[in-house]
Amino acid sequence: MLGFPRSLRARLHAGMVIPAHPLALNRHRKLDERRQRALTRYYVEAGSGGIAVGVHTTQFGIRDPKVGLLAPVLELAATTAAGEGPKGQALIRIAGVCGATSQALREARLARDFGYHAGLLSLGALPNAPIRALVDHARRVAEIIPLVGFYLQPAVGGRILDRNFWRRFLVIEQVVAVKIAPFNRYQTLDVVHALVDVGRVADVALYTGNDDSIVHDLITPYRVSPNADPRSRKTVRIVGGLLGHWAMWTRSAVAQLARVHDAVRARQVPGSLLELANQITDANAAIFDPAHAFTGCIPGIHEILRRQGLLAGRWCLDPAEQLSPGQLREIDRVWLAYPHLRDDAFVAEHLDRWLR
Repeated sequence: MLGFPRSLRARLHAGMVIPAHPLALNRHRKLDERRQRALTRYYVEAGSGGIAVGVHTTQFGIRDPKVGLLAPVLELAATTAAGEGPKGQALIRIAGVCGATSQALREARLARDFGYHAGLLSLGALPNAPIRALVDHARRVAEIIPLVGFYLQPAVGGRILDRNFWRRFLVIEQVVAVKIAPFNRYQTLDVVHALVDVGRVADVALYTGNDDSIVHDLITPYRVSPNADPRSRKTVRIVGGLLGHWAMWTRSAVAQLARVHDAVRARQVPGSLLELANQITDANAAIFDPAHAFTGCIPGIHEILRRQGLLAGRWCLDPAEQLSPGQLREIDRVWLAYPHLRDDAFVAEHLDRWLR
């Protein structure tokens, strides 16, 4: 397959933690290269299997010509992550690819040239395009870089993508994974059913982006059939996550995913894991700000990283992008309520070295 080694495909299918990489800014809202590199080092040493850069958590504003940060940020993450990932394996590098076709093609070439293995394809810039046009758009991008499909929830710029779309998208040979993030169980099932319908269960890995149900997604087996015959059912699992939520407390996320994989292998989900699932969702509600339509989600992530010393502040490219009313109080609550979700000691041990 175009530019995607078999060894990386096997690891992607085994399931891994892929943080959506934030953008480190200084008080003047300019790129803080030292802290940007520190974040990447944190994700590598925390045990992440990959990173996703130039995605929503990195702030779409990096593409503004007046900002001009898309290329510098992609290059900085790629060069910092180059070398060794967990257990001596290369870190899988995924770049966000956005915009209408001409822009998406440019971004795909840029990502390929910087050594990214795949592009996470957002279709948010094509809100009214028919399915045929969406699939043609994806095929053209896939000629440049392997694709991770992206079901982005409408609340943050996505669009509804029905089962028919996913059937047609998933037959594109260069599709290696799908990030499922509609925050909707019915729409999550549409992707699962489409994957079985087109017979690519062994070829395309499913990753959760549903921050409201991370652990639930990971522990749930789907037994579905492309027809009414129960004998043709296939078991499908969401094996890992590509998540903004995993941009923080990443060391703990790696441990949590290992617990999930152990439970799946044992075919027994302990009650403690279900309890953990709800604690993670509660923490996410405070940090990602669904109470205000996710307005404070990026400042919320930044606040956690600021408290740990990885970021110097909560600054976003847009000065108006701030924590929502009452959000800081909610973050304080979950910070105190769930110390076991945090990885403060791990960060404190290595932070000085990451910041060099």
